[in-house]
Amino acid sequence: MALLIEDTNTGSLAWIRRAARAAVGLVLGVACAGAVGCGTTKWSETRRTATEQLLISDSMDQAVGRLDFRALSGKKVYLDDTYLKDVVDSNYLVSSLRQQLLAHGAILREKKEEADYIVEVRSGAVGTDMHSVLVGIPQVNLPPAVNAVGLPTALPEIPLIKKTQQSAVTKILLFAYNRKTGRPLWQSGAVLAKSDASDVWIFGAGPFQKGTIYQGTQFAGERLPIRLPDVPLIDLSSQREPVSLLEEAFYAEPFTELSQDGLQNAQDQKGSSTSNRESTAAQVGEVPTKPGVSPPRDPQTPPPPALVAPSQGPTPQVASPITPQLWPAFPPQ
Repeated sequence: MALLIEDTNTGSLAWIRRAARAAVGLVLGVACAGAVGCGTTKWSETRRTATEQLLISDSMDQAVGRLDFRALSGKKVYLDDTYLKDVVDSNYLVSSLRQQLLAHGAILREKKEEADYIVEVRSGAVGTDMHSVLVGIPQVNLPPAVNAVGLPTALPEIPLIKKTQQSAVTKILLFAYNRKTGRPLWQSGAVLAKSDASDVWIFGAGPFQKGTIYQGTQFAGERLPIRLPDVPLIDLSSQREPVSLLEEAFYAEPFTELSQDGLQNAQDQKGSSTSNRESTAAQVGEVPTKPGVSPPRDPQTPPPPALVAPSQGPTPQVASPITPQLWPAFPPQ
């Protein structure tokens, strides 16, 4: 009899535990359902799309990159951009022209009075076009009578193949003349450049993007990694081919173009250091020496060790960032 009572109590306790667990799970489920929320992200758009700006800047880069300013190499030049004030992205175009002038060896001046030659620039066209092609069923607007029944106002577009293409055009003309005499020196002729970008959808998949502003073909904005070329060091004092506007480069300034103020300061510092050494020598009782004559050496003092170049392998070279020459790392013996 006692065993039956114990079994009955054990079964009741197990049932109560299961009921309690179910109740707790139900309460947690209701609490989670009531606590479900959503997050929001703020989106904003600029006045002009990035694609439009890339197209215009790319067409400008191509047009400026075709200009050959070697006739102005070594000359003091002022860039007159008066006739570009109303052109779209005129600041970018002016800066690109200044960079191209520097790349061809011209010496830019900020004022007309400081220049010997004036480069005047004007633009014939800077703008974008767009067209699209659709193979499929275009969007169709339904009549008002259908709208009253509660049907949609328009049938959606059903494209099999769809292509949209944007293009930008830049046309510029430049000429240079002597500021004092007014005689012409050079003119560029009409320089026309075009950039484009196209998006293609095939059976709803896409966009497949390609064009001059992309590095190859892209799918939904994903681009392949591209290895960058080595950056050259360019000597401004040597005969060389002009550098492309779209390539990175470093320029080594000629040593002869150091400012006279810098040379004068160096000479003044050298003179002051020489006078200081003479006065110090006189105070300590040393015998002053003449320039170009080595002072007498104490026979007890060993001579300084000589710097010897390695006997094997090529002589190391060190490129100076401000001089066009390559100086040997070890002095000649």
